[in-house]
Amino acid sequence: MDDRLERLKKKVLSLPAEPGVYIMLDSRGEVIYVGKAKKLKNRVSSYFQDQQSHTEKTRKLVSKINDFNYIVAASEYEALMLECSLIKQHQPKYNIKLKDSKGFHYIRCDLREPYPNFTLSPAPLDDGAAWFGPYYGLAMAHRSVLAIREALKLPDCTRVFPRDIGRERPCLNYHMGRCVAPCKGDITQEEYRELIREACDVLQGKGDEAADALREEMERAAEELKFERAAVLRDRLAAVEKLRSRQHVIGGGAPDTDVFGFYKAARSAVSVLRYVDGTLTDKEATVIEQSVEGTPEEILDAFLTQYYISRSDPPRTVLLPFDVENRENLARMLSERVGRKVEILVPKRGERMELMRMAARNAREEAERVTTNRDRTARSLELLRAALGLETAPKRIEAFDVSNFAGQDVVSSMVVMEDGAPKRSAYRRFKMKTIEGQDDYASMAETITRRFTHLKEGDEKFLPAPDLVLIDGGAEHARAARSAARALGFDPLIYGMVKDGRHRTRALVSPEGSEVSISGNPQLFGFVGRIQEEAHRFAITYNRELRSRKLHGSELEKIEGIGEKRRTALLKRFGSVKKISTASEEELAETVGPFAAGKIRAYFDEKARKSEEKE
Repeated sequence: MDDRLERLKKKVLSLPAEPGVYIMLDSRGEVIYVGKAKKLKNRVSSYFQDQQSHTEKTRKLVSKINDFNYIVAASEYEALMLECSLIKQHQPKYNIKLKDSKGFHYIRCDLREPYPNFTLSPAPLDDGAAWFGPYYGLAMAHRSVLAIREALKLPDCTRVFPRDIGRERPCLNYHMGRCVAPCKGDITQEEYRELIREACDVLQGKGDEAADALREEMERAAEELKFERAAVLRDRLAAVEKLRSRQHVIGGGAPDTDVFGFYKAARSAVSVLRYVDGTLTDKEATVIEQSVEGTPEEILDAFLTQYYISRSDPPRTVLLPFDVENRENLARMLSERVGRKVEILVPKRGERMELMRMAARNAREEAERVTTNRDRTARSLELLRAALGLETAPKRIEAFDVSNFAGQDVVSSMVVMEDGAPKRSAYRRFKMKTIEGQDDYASMAETITRRFTHLKEGDEKFLPAPDLVLIDGGAEHARAARSAARALGFDPLIYGMVKDGRHRTRALVSPEGSEVSISGNPQLFGFVGRIQEEAHRFAITYNRELRSRKLHGSELEKIEGIGEKRRTALLKRFGSVKKISTASEEELAETVGPFAAGKIRAYFDEKARKSEEKE
């Protein structure tokens, strides 16, 4: 037995047999695991006894433990509270992490304002406004607001009403029929507020009442021969119906409920269906990392703790597929947090069981989807390993491509695949500093030189070193890359990606010119092809960006008061500076307003006048 384990075993003997939390530390003193226990001495000692019976995850954890601390708690409930706090603070490596979690967001609407609108916030405030949610992730909340604005034609600009009514011309959305344009003054304040109230009703799950009220008013207007009013109400009714169709009503079985589903096979997955006022407002599914082991009860128990750590307003009811150890303590913690009773139940029959089955199907579909994708990627890496004759599959693959436009704006890209999946945070791009004109070999050499110089200097943004480097090009490109790397003391495994007549990667070629055909294996062919396409996409996007900057700077930057936002809007609308220069002041005003439009028109008119004088 090594000295480390002997030292840890002796320290365990001093632990009390009381409830509490234990904190595992690595050799650097960093927290790598936090756990709770009914009896600290018994639980912590189990880590260092009979390691053959441990799971692979536990054995790996134990191998990293250099020390541990503990906190005695008055009860199991207090231990749960402490565990939640410490996990949130330290985010330990070996605890379950909700890596895909984007946090909860809310929709806010202040009905006290004369012209209310909808905004997003990560947390509700006690500010007198109406709040809707929570929605899982910013994207979900944002999509809901976009749906409301699209259906009811609400403004999405930054104008403030009534202050800005009549100050500027309506924007393009008005002319395209996408906005009721309060700025134009055609819609009254009360009519606008009616639209907002209808949207709020839908967000609150009262879409049926809103639709019934509109239908009744529409029919009354038609009976009174007010056909123009009836047509307006008809369109609003259609908009409300469209909004309602984007939500799934399930009746009264889950008025304010989170429904959890669980599935465990090659990988475990947890799904959550969130119901507010009987309406399914959100759903999510999380695949638990493969390294997390344990019984379904242990995995779900740990997941629930993590899930509700950052959730400020849990529902009134939580439905689980089976019981977990901390169910009662978790319900107590959530109840105390929000000042009302939160029930955590395990239904056995009835309508709630139907909800449980739906949540379970969601969990299974997500687990199988991710398992299929990951297994396919793992298989592709194994095929690549075998094709190149490597001992192990490459964990980090870097692919490089060079792009230019008529010999100008020469740039290159570096895309990174870790375990076969894109790691976009590690992507890098380079603008050539030493190359003039089109010279792909020299450009690749400069790119590799700069990439490995960063590595040599210990730049964290370029760590670690790649296991395999793929170059867009043939043997000459691969040789240029290898020479550049060797000049800095590195000798990575490098292959060029050779294309066929249809611009698809048909083979990998070594710097010596030895080819490894991949076209006969569809899976490997597709895998390498996707890497090459990604490198090309990233390079050409940068090249276009540089050309766009030149386009922006060529003329529009010279005009006072025309910033980047307006330049982008103009180029998006007209396509080029030349077309902008010939546009009328009225056409320009639709995009940037009359004041800026006047400046743009004056600039190009003056330029044309000077040109005529020279002639």
